[in-house]
Amino acid sequence: MAKLRITLIKSGIGYAQVQKRTLKALGLNRLNQSAIHNDCASVRGMVDKVRHLIKVEEES
Repeated sequence: MAKLRITLIKSGIGYAQVQKRTLKALGLNRLNQSAIHNDCASVRGMVDKVRHLIKVEEES
């Protein structure tokens, strides 16, 4: 199964509480912190909600 490396590149300060909770659910607490998740529909949905705050790369 493919993996996604998700990196927080912009702070969640000033954004809606729902977006802050999505970042926390993805395991992102600090700037430049990365988390690796399976590439599945639920993770893709969370990524889409906070795409302006993160960078996504595919892992091999």
